[in-house]
Amino acid sequence: MAILKIDCFIIPPRKDKHDKTKEMSIKNDLFLKALRNETVERPPVWMMRQAGRYLPEFRALRDKYDFFTRCQTPELAAEITVQPIRIVKPDAAILFSDILVVPQAMGIEVLMKESVGPFLPNPIRSAQDVEKVIVPDIHETLGYVMDAIKLTKEMLNDEVPLIGFAGSPWTIFCYAVEGKGSKSFDVAKGFCFSQPEAAHALLQKITDTTIAYLKEKVKAGVNAVQIFDSWGGMLSPVDYQEFSWKYINQIVEALAPETHVIVFGKGCWFALNEMAQSKASALGVDWTCSARNARYLSGGRITLQGNFDPSRLLSPIPTIKKMVHQMIDEFGKDNYIVNLGHGILPNIPVDHAKAFIDAVKEYK
Repeated sequence: MAILKIDCFIIPPRKDKHDKTKEMSIKNDLFLKALRNETVERPPVWMMRQAGRYLPEFRALRDKYDFFTRCQTPELAAEITVQPIRIVKPDAAILFSDILVVPQAMGIEVLMKESVGPFLPNPIRSAQDVEKVIVPDIHETLGYVMDAIKLTKEMLNDEVPLIGFAGSPWTIFCYAVEGKGSKSFDVAKGFCFSQPEAAHALLQKITDTTIAYLKEKVKAGVNAVQIFDSWGGMLSPVDYQEFSWKYINQIVEALAPETHVIVFGKGCWFALNEMAQSKASALGVDWTCSARNARYLSGGRITLQGNFDPSRLLSPIPTIKKMVHQMIDEFGKDNYIVNLGHGILPNIPVDHAKAFIDAVKEYK
């Protein structure tokens, strides 16, 4: 396999500065060890969207409560968060919520239609629209998330670490401007290129809100945070630096002294080198970038996370297990967190998801 020829820097070992006292009581700390670049017997494993529609228990709650009721009711969010810990038994929990609670808190109306996705009836299309967007008081607008974290931590009883998350400013911007999901986000990109000052003003407001939001999550008890840049791959490498990475790195700089930060950019292999020079503890990789190239581009030192194709969980169980073991061999067991390359799909059989987790636990 040809390796991409690109200037690359070897990343020196990093020293954690944040408080580790919260980590010491976690019974299964494999995930945290991987984030600290420590040697492990096997890599840790969890799945993006593991608290999701593939679980019958999740669907039972979905049929009773609408989407944002589930997000905004701490008891429901906590229950949904721990469902996969009981059922498929990954090495970390990720809080059930949604990236779009942030624009909601900023005064942007967000509706969620089951099986359709998000819809924002009043998208941001002008500098005047940007001026109306607020940087909110996190306690007033998103206090329910912190309540869910505290309740989830009680339910987890220090069995596994808890991950908090947020969307990247660019990804939130895409929804706020486009008004809905899109295959290309042409309207959002057009706003950046035709009204760059207004675009940067909105991106900065989202960044400031996200930093405050994630800091409160850390205070509430999460052990790590992940930034999801789901639509970063829509941008060229040059535009990515201007409209996405610049803002993600502000979040990394603000949060790294307090917790582990994982950055996942879907389709952003071209930025791995720059990301690896940041204070992030780990970088997510999708299935379009080989382990070999990901290690090469990121300098070979930083912890990587990924990158099993979610659709591959439809393969027969023996194939899943074989491919997972091959993936671990390619990434190496250390400085590695096994995950999917994006969220688990709703149509994945539970026993296939469990086989994915079990394959990692059986790795020798």
